[in-house]
Amino acid sequence: MKILGKYSIGLGDRFGHQGSAQLKAIITASEKGIDITPVWNKSNREHIIIGSHPLDVRNEADSAIRSAGFKKPYFVDADHINIDTVDRFIECSDFFTIDVASYIGKKADEEEVVEFLSDVEKYTGELKITRTKLSFKTSKSQIKQIAEKYLFAIIKAREIYRKIEKAKGIGNFITEVSIDEVAQPQTPMELFFILRMLASENIPVQTIAPKFSGKFNKGVDYVGDPLLFAKEFESDILVIDYAVKEFNLPDNLKMSIHSGSDKFALYPHIGSIIKRYDKGIHLKTAGTTWLEEVIGLAESGGEGLDFVKEIYIKSLEKIEELCALYADVIDIKVSLLPAKQEVSEWTSDKFSGSIKHIPGNSDYNPNIRQLIHVAYKLAALQMKDYFRLLENNEQAVSKCVYENIYGRHICPLFDIK
Repeated sequence: MKILGKYSIGLGDRFGHQGSAQLKAIITASEKGIDITPVWNKSNREHIIIGSHPLDVRNEADSAIRSAGFKKPYFVDADHINIDTVDRFIECSDFFTIDVASYIGKKADEEEVVEFLSDVEKYTGELKITRTKLSFKTSKSQIKQIAEKYLFAIIKAREIYRKIEKAKGIGNFITEVSIDEVAQPQTPMELFFILRMLASENIPVQTIAPKFSGKFNKGVDYVGDPLLFAKEFESDILVIDYAVKEFNLPDNLKMSIHSGSDKFALYPHIGSIIKRYDKGIHLKTAGTTWLEEVIGLAESGGEGLDFVKEIYIKSLEKIEELCALYADVIDIKVSLLPAKQEVSEWTSDKFSGSIKHIPGNSDYNPNIRQLIHVAYKLAALQMKDYFRLLENNEQAVSKCVYENIYGRHICPLFDIK
């Protein structure tokens, strides 16, 4: 049976060129005593925009692993798949992020709701999380509301899971269930009953991605109260631990944090809590590798700098189109985007500094960073030139990718000095 390691990181690489640089960060962490399982992931949306195929991700991962002589487990994630998109991922993936957010709020058949309520009747009144101070008041009406909100989504997760299982066989892939791309966060009590639903449907989930309070925008820091997040995260950790024992879920079931890139305000809290309770974490960092490629080309100067300046200038012209698909996970203040005439005069340091997310850097502009984040489609339209520039400036680009994953993500999350 395939088992996901205690610590794992989702490594997005939209253009498939940075597998070795990403893996180098994982290897360096291992040398420091932190074993992290690499998981290469790419969504169907990104494949469509770029014109790539899930097999390309498998080939990139396998090539990086072979080149490095890496002997530990690694996985390729079919990221945010649903019943309509899963087929093209089945053959070459061994990790499936089953996204059921679009089904949340749709009501299951009445008899299914009634059956679930009967199964969980013993938790009515007060739900006490043993060996903790957590407890929740649980009326029949509350539990019914949870069932009506989430049961249909979990039944759809079962349908998708069974389709994968039929093709790949039991135990031959990792299952994650994603419920994060919704407007409202799940409470710890809701999470408890969602986990009961997953157990009832015999889905051997190894990671679950809930929605937290605050904003997890793409490629920028957390917007919200880090202390409130820490309280939610700790409660969810305790609920998961209890549910694993109560419902006979996989022992290694752990939290998955989506859009986890650059959430610097949260890493100390996450690291402290998982250390306190000796729990694992899955952190998805997809999307920022493309940004590091842009930064690397900017720092290289010459044609590389000219190319990424042109990407930015074109993105200003196509801002509505580029942002439409990511409207819920970006927050760009258009008035704070510099005009093309200004940017065209920028030096390598000024351009790269505006995008590189280093807290305290006076040049850093999160609005530029978010716009470039969604502008990868423009590079895909010039793929031949873009790949040539990546290859010609490989050392500078791969250095940026490595330092971002290792220095700005792994080190603060796991308190590596």
